[in-house]
Formats: sequence, C-alpha cells, structure tokens
Amino acid sequence: MKIGVFSILPDAKADPAIVARHAEALGFASYWVPDHIILPVNYSTPYPGNPGTGPDPDYLWQMPDPLIALMRAATATTTIEVGTGVLLVPERHPLHLAKEIASLDAYSQGRFHFGIGAGWNKEESAILGGDFEHRWSQVKEAIAVMKACWTQDAAEYHGRYYDFPPVRCYPKPVQQPHPPIYLGGIMFGDQWARRVFRRIVEWGDGWLPVIREIAQFSDGRAQLHALAEAAGRDPATIRLTVFGAWEQWRKRRDVEALAAAGAEHVTIWLLARDHDGMRRELDALAGELLPT
Repeated sequence: MKIGVFSILPDAKADPAIVARHAEALGFASYWVPDHIILPVNYSTPYPGNPGTGPDPDYLWQMPDPLIALMRAATATTTIEVGTGVLLVPERHPLHLAKEIASLDAYSQGRFHFGIGAGWNKEESAILGGDFEHRWSQVKEAIAVMKACWTQDAAEYHGRYYDFPPVRCYPKPVQQPHPPIYLGGIMFGDQWARRVFRRIVEWGDGWLPVIREIAQFSDGRAQLHALAEAAGRDPATIRLTVFGAWEQWRKRRDVEALAAAGAEHVTIWLLARDHDGMRRELDALAGELLPT
C-alpha cells in the first residue's frame, strides 16, 4: 500500500518544495495539500472538519493556492505523487481549472491526483460563484467540462451552469484519459451518504474518505462496490485512498489493517508547522511506517 503525507498549511514556513523533497527521499509515495480561497469574516455554516472546535483562522485558513503549492512540490521532486485534498470545484471556472490541472500534470509527468469537494461554507461558495444549495450538480457539470477539455481537440458544453461554443484548451494532461478524480467523504453519525458513492460510480475515479475506524472504511467500501456492480462498473476501477485526519494512521499496525481492508493508499496529516519540525516528523513517521 502507498503511504503519503498531507500538509495543511504549505506556506513559506513549510515550503512544499522542501517538505515534498524530504518526503520523497524517505520513500513516501505522495504529498497532498488542501484548498480554501477565502474565509468570510462572518459565516453561518458550522465547520464539519473537527466537531466541537471549529476552524482556526490563524492556522487552517491561511492556505496558499493548492495548484501553485503542488507545482512547487512537483518541480522540486521526480517521483512523489501530488494531490489536492480537496479542491473546491464550484469556486473556480472549469475552463481555467482544466488548463491549470493539465499544466500541472504535464509538468509533473503525470503525478497529479485530483481530489475534489463542493465546499461546506455557504458564504464562501456564494462569493466565488457557487450555487451552494445545488453545488454537487454544479460540480458534475464542471467535471464534464474539464473532461471534455482534457480529451477533445475542440470542446464545447451546453448546460445549466456552463455554456460555451467549441474551444481549444491546451495542454492536455499526461495521464490518459485524465488525472484520477477522487470524491472526498466524511461519515456523519453512523451512515455514509450513498449519493457520494453514486457520484463516484457514475463519473469519479476514486474515493477519498476521512475515517476514524477501519470498520467505517470497510462498510463504505462494501457499499461502493455493491453500487458499482449494480451499475455494471468493475469495482476494481475505483481507487481507494484513505485521507488521514489529525492524529490518525501513524502506527504500522493500523496501516497494515487498512491495507488488509482493501485500502490502496493512505495519507498522514503532518502536525508540525515548519521545515525543521516537519523533517523530524517525517523521519519519525518513516521509521514507523515505511519498510527499511
């Protein structure tokens, strides 16, 4: 199983080039970063990521642009894969995003993983052009636009949110037909949202869940595979990457249990906030998790 790392704040104090290069040298498989373009000063939606605490504006919300951060990481390395965990699709125009992602995939020689989300902050989404109440419908259209740009010489689209005549959009991504698209997910209560699994089966390439227990992953995997089989899709075509949250998955026995449950890739959330701290943390994680 592949083991990667996730940097919540890939800023100058935790330079993606330095962190990703050190992770690559130690043998980690991937480097991931998050996305929020802005944080409205006043907003109404409860933060779902860490129940009971809410976001820390001095930490979680000073994120550099994820694609620029990953470009820096990719050009400083040669083998480590790079990914978004997750990029908020409704907050960008898909024609522009298609070009940025194809450029990153081309410059990295096909190392990009496209983890996507629709956003949880209503005010942020609205300011940046998202239809918050129907955001996954908007995401579906945006992904269709991007796939057309990546796979067709002249792409056009006529939908509810995006409508344009034939256009040429270059470069094309290295990965064919395009970089893998992962849909994130967090279990609320004791149930997975089956609509997420239906979206993955219909137009996604992988599942990127945040879990606390292996049983949650096993349950979701079983539901996802059952829906795929019912739709005539081979479950083996759906990638399964567990997205590490906070202190999770930092012991070898836990990672081995995830692999036994069917996970193909897991990321570890780096808790340090500067170069020296991240180097020490990566060294310790490599000693615990990676084969010698």
